Amino acid sequence: MNDIDPRDDRRGQEDTAVLAELSRLVYELDAPPAGLVERIQFAVALENLDVEVARWERAGSFAGVRGGNPGTITFTVDNLTLMVNFTSTGARHRIDGWLVPAGEHTVEVRVAEHESSTTKADDGGRFVLADVPAGTTQIVVHLVNAKGEPGRTVVTPTIML
Repeated sequence: MNDIDPRDDRRGQEDTAVLAELSRLVYELDAPPAGLVERIQFAVALENLDVEVARWERAGSFAGVRGGNPGTITFTVDNLTLMVNFTSTGARHRIDGWLVPAGEHTVEVRVAEHESSTTKADDGGRFVLADVPAGTTQIVVHLVNAKGEPGRTVVTPTIML
């Protein structure tokens, strides 16, 4: 004896068709931004997932700024402050940065679809990367402790250069 009512199967097919059309309309009228999936994958694809994410300290400082990227951004986490200045050099960028507290920490700049650039901050906490490509970017700071041993790792939220 068959307990399946043929009308239930037709209703299921109609529901599936309505949901498929709704999905198509939503995607057509409010599609996700181009490259969203790639930017998300980039943001979470850190080899060392034991990282602290710094906060972007905006506090309204960019209110009313028109066009272009803001020149200087400050990131903070616990007792670390990272201030970076971005200077456009055409299709590339120069990044000047300062770490407080200062130290000879390793600074890595990740840009989606490009090799990472790495430098070391001087004993005053200053670092420079002169030739950084444009794109979805994160700055990763590999801190060292007072003995010069590896410490925690801090990463900034992604920014678009």
